[in-house]
Amino acid sequence: MIVEQLSLVDFRNYAAADVTLVPGPNVFVGRNGQGKTNLAEAIAFFATLGSHRVSNDAPMVRDGADAAIIRARLAHGERRVQLEVQVNRQGSNKARVNGSGVKPSELPRYAQVVLFAPEDLQIVRGDPSSRRRFADQLLVQRTPRMSGVLGDYDRVLKQRTALLKSARARGVRGDALSTLDVWDDKLVALGTQVIQARLALAADLAAPLAAAYTAIAGADHDPEIEWALSIRGADPDVDDAPATSVDPAHPPDIAAQFREALAARRTAELERGLTLVGPHRDDLLLRIRGLPVKGYASHGESWSVALSLRLASAELLRAESLLGDPVLILDDVFAELDTERRARLAGLAGDYEQVVVTAAVEGDVPDNLRARMVRVEAGEIVEATDA
Repeated sequence: MIVEQLSLVDFRNYAAADVTLVPGPNVFVGRNGQGKTNLAEAIAFFATLGSHRVSNDAPMVRDGADAAIIRARLAHGERRVQLEVQVNRQGSNKARVNGSGVKPSELPRYAQVVLFAPEDLQIVRGDPSSRRRFADQLLVQRTPRMSGVLGDYDRVLKQRTALLKSARARGVRGDALSTLDVWDDKLVALGTQVIQARLALAADLAAPLAAAYTAIAGADHDPEIEWALSIRGADPDVDDAPATSVDPAHPPDIAAQFREALAARRTAELERGLTLVGPHRDDLLLRIRGLPVKGYASHGESWSVALSLRLASAELLRAESLLGDPVLILDDVFAELDTERRARLAGLAGDYEQVVVTAAVEGDVPDNLRARMVRVEAGEIVEATDA
């Protein structure tokens, strides 16, 4: 997949912008705060339906505007597809494909992007929500229908939790709250799909993760990836939550365990007014040398794991996609890496059909990625040159 043209209206600090991209490397260069990352964020939005920097859409809309427009022309071989999304400050977003209205959840069917940024260090060092977000964004790219499943699960979760809070305030006991059973059924049906998809994703990422880590770090530290499931007793409020082993090929077993866990925790849920069991409470465990990355890995090892997760994602999408390679975006990454890791990353990235790099200093970007340079200044494209 190639992004040939990107157009923005009222997106972040851009009143309007148009930029042409080419196959191979494209480098956006400019001082910090000029809008380089905003361009990368806009490209990635079509694939992930969100930002890698913020959890809601409002900050992406230019100050004073009610909505932002992102348009992109994509090339899938000889085929061209025009995508457009209207990101609204309030209310639901709108989308078009070749001029026809579609649900925004349809966009990842046409766009696949893997973006690595300094914020990705939080995937390995942050709280479980960072790791769930990483996994779920990749799930949506891998299986676009999961966008709807995840959205429905979140809505059911909010409604069920609201019922628990109301019951706690009124002093209602669990056996007198029959309506909770209805929400349990919905939570189990949707949550089982999420859990099964996440387990399959972790299993499929294991081999490319190990290969990418060895290529980046220059050492085989036996990286491992595994889900700790709340339906099997894992608790994100406890640092040493137990690891679990679940066969992703048997969702009925997952559903049964989900129901048993909800029943076992009902009293605690009513006491706290929270839904304590489900994929929203799970954690993606990452290890090297048999030890958790979080809390044990060095800064360099943590960077290598985070980068390897993104490269493994790109390899997985590349192997499964009919759209060609995903666009690989490296957002302000090279400034954070030592010379050896820079060279290794550049060698791996250069193999993709299209790479987008952002950098504050041109010299931070390895020579083999400096094919097309686009200079950005104060929300404007001021120059584009080809090497």
